[in-house]
Amino acid sequence: MKKIEKTKLEQLLQIIPDHPMIRIAHFADSGEEMTEVLSNFCQEKGYEYQINCTDAAFYEKVSEKYRDPDSVKVLKFTLERPRYMIQGKTYDFVFVTAKIEETLLDDFVKRCHPIIKNAGNILIFLPKKNHAERYEWIRLLEEHYYVASNTIDDMFEHYDVLISKKMHGWGDLR
Repeated sequence: MKKIEKTKLEQLLQIIPDHPMIRIAHFADSGEEMTEVLSNFCQEKGYEYQINCTDAAFYEKVSEKYRDPDSVKVLKFTLERPRYMIQGKTYDFVFVTAKIEETLLDDFVKRCHPIIKNAGNILIFLPKKNHAERYEWIRLLEEHYYVASNTIDDMFEHYDVLISKKMHGWGDLR
């Protein structure tokens, strides 16, 4: 992950309501600045933060840094696993900064759906101005019952942020 502006990330986190028991999951393969800002935010608010590390080297770095299981849970995570649900937990927000291979995109979106609470949000950090990738993500999200997809393209230097809301019960009623 390219360097991300901490102050702008903190500004983005203002979309998270000040409610108790918020859970945040993060699929990451790099980006210590991002995990640091999210970790600090969650510790200040008393929220749960789980980092699903999709890269072994990043897992080693992050698990060493966040040894205290009360504040941050770090998992070595493979995207090929059949289900992403762990201990029946659902999340209000899912951040995606890991590179998801094109062959896994559809399965990734499907497997994320059950771990996001109804009306929860997925935030996908995409390379700046990569419209083809953005539209493919939007197509897949809509196909799998995510709605209100929007892009923030003027906040970060290197990233556009795609935000979409999970809705339950939407779709084909055949």
